[in-house]
Amino acid sequence: MSVSFRGTTICAVRRDGKTAIAGDGQVTMGENVVFKSTARKVRRLYNDQVVVGFAGSVSDAFALCDKFEEKLQQYGGSLERAAVALAQQWRSDQGMRQLESLMIVADREHLLMLSGTGEVIDPDGGVCAIGSGGNYALAAGRALMENTDLSAHEIAEKALHIAASICVYTNDNVIVEDV
Repeated sequence: MSVSFRGTTICAVRRDGKTAIAGDGQVTMGENVVFKSTARKVRRLYNDQVVVGFAGSVSDAFALCDKFEEKLQQYGGSLERAAVALAQQWRSDQGMRQLESLMIVADREHLLMLSGTGEVIDPDGGVCAIGSGGNYALAAGRALMENTDLSAHEIAEKALHIAASICVYTNDNVIVEDV
């Protein structure tokens, strides 16, 4: 019997030249057990110049983070080139195609969402979110962007807390990284 470890919400906000990526700390085993509540699913890469948040299968997300960091090294820190190269490899490589995860990556200039279908998306409106509570965080983030003067950091954090109040796979242990 295979047991999967899943469940998270990641929200990224870009405002006034700054980007914040927030993620909760919940790892869910199967459908109904909180296995860990303090996981760190937002991390800094490439000499702290890039921030990445991941949602989906934990082991798959770690493997993708490692591959993305390799691509950043290969392309001298160019986020766009590394993201496109990872997405192409993820889509075409037989083994990588099985990885079940999504990623949000950002540097000082770019905010992108990556998927295993080869998508590299620059989100509209400076807000994107992934994971089990992603739609809740996205709606909250967009509303906060349109109706407040809060910073990217504050919006990302508040959006995660709103998602945590709705989604059972998202908790209030929020980590925010700025770039």
